[in-house]
Amino acid sequence: MRKLIDSWTWAAPVAGWLLIGAGAAVALPNLLLAAVLIGTVLAAVHHAELVAHRVGEPFGTFLLAIAVTVIELGLIVTLMAAAGEGSATLARDTVFAAVMIILNGLVGLCLFVGAIRHKEQIFQQTGVSASLATLCALTVLTLVLPNFTVSEAGPVYSISQLGFVAVVSFLLYATFVTVQTVRHRDYFLPDKTLAADTEIHADPPGLRQTVVSAVLLLACLGAVVLLAKILSAPIEAAVAAAGAPRAIVGVIIAALVLLPESVAAVRATLANRLQTSLNLGLGSALATIGLTIPAVAALSILVDLPISLGLDMKSIVLLFLTLIVATLSLGTGRTTVLQGAVHLVIFAVYLFTTIVP
Repeated sequence: MRKLIDSWTWAAPVAGWLLIGAGAAVALPNLLLAAVLIGTVLAAVHHAELVAHRVGEPFGTFLLAIAVTVIELGLIVTLMAAAGEGSATLARDTVFAAVMIILNGLVGLCLFVGAIRHKEQIFQQTGVSASLATLCALTVLTLVLPNFTVSEAGPVYSISQLGFVAVVSFLLYATFVTVQTVRHRDYFLPDKTLAADTEIHADPPGLRQTVVSAVLLLACLGAVVLLAKILSAPIEAAVAAAGAPRAIVGVIIAALVLLPESVAAVRATLANRLQTSLNLGLGSALATIGLTIPAVAALSILVDLPISLGLDMKSIVLLFLTLIVATLSLGTGRTTVLQGAVHLVIFAVYLFTTIVP
């Protein structure tokens, strides 16, 4: 059996942190940073799969979703605390970009490539329906309802409204996590008899290897976010040179942060484990809202930092279309190439209208 922890899987995050430290003193080539970023992403996927194999589903995918979201949250809070230009809408734009990337880009890609390889794939509809119901409630309460309240002018909540929505969002997410991991765990378990990936039948790693992988996973995820932050300035300059809106920068950074989960989800789909892919994608979207919005809301209340959560009308239309299509395409427990194509088309429209508003 091959070694569970290969040398490149720890060398990549070490190289990433060395470049992060060196970047504080000297300018580094963007191509070098991008290459190390990709290697660190692949290493993160490797360690996440080892940890998931040890703890079992759905805890493995849940841990990866939480890890990525916490680090993403740290990046958002850091940028908001700096009070830079556009910080009031930073949390909203980041959360919306993550939801669209996950629900349309990632889920669409998984359904599409999975159908090409396996023609038709099945999953636990009960668990996916519970995830979508929770996601619909969280997205509307946090990103749409602020446009229709009247206590404050504009697409913002008053302090009391913001605090209340933050609390109920966190409680709703916590309830979902309890259902997913404790009370109704079977709803989210994949059918291992369908898996074509031989790794799922391998012996789980030992405790020591699991702990090492967990530490390296956190190191990889931290390096991914910080390397993405370093690359954000060159990316923003390139976007400005191309005459594209600044909003596309947030989409690019969000995509970089979500790369580890995306690669893991696509690999699981190709191994005919669509349930694992959906657990990763939907769980990450839920964690992004259920953890990010309460945290930035608390920051806004404590330090009097302005925060605007309401989406514009174009974004609301795309969000509603996404939720409706996701509910329909994932409402039968079976998927074909058509469902994947529909989600990818919506994602393409989202990207195009972000570049050409």
